[in-house]
Amino acid sequence: MATTRRNPYGAFKFQVEFGAVQDGPGAFSAGFSDVSGLGMEMNYSDYREGTDATNTVRKIPNTFKHDAVTFKRGLVGATDLFDWIKAIREGGQQPRTVTIVVLDEAGTDVLHIRLTNAQASKWVGPTLAAKGGGEVAMEELHVVYEQIDYE
Repeated sequence: MATTRRNPYGAFKFQVEFGAVQDGPGAFSAGFSDVSGLGMEMNYSDYREGTDATNTVRKIPNTFKHDAVTFKRGLVGATDLFDWIKAIREGGQQPRTVTIVVLDEAGTDVLHIRLTNAQASKWVGPTLAAKGGGEVAMEELHVVYEQIDYE
């Protein structure tokens, strides 16, 4: 019996969707050149009962934490990302669901990576230099979130 070969998805074709803020600004999509920092770390507690048959501890899962995600893109005329940062800076809690949609080579959705209760934590503007050349003005957005899911 022949097995079906599963090729991994390319890391070069994706889009990012920012869900609406409850009772606030609406949803928007944005294109990015890079998304990095997706990750999660589990913490464990050591536990051993006095009646355990083996002289070793068990590892009991307890808390976990998520890494901050960094989005990078060329500076464009849209102000959606900076407006989000500005609303947080001015005291508003602005959690959104951020979805990274991975596409196959044909442009079909193959994976959704969903960040729940995501909030912008840092914005880095472009480095501007009048030395000439073909460099693109880039902006960077750092996002923290409470849960990550694959769909």
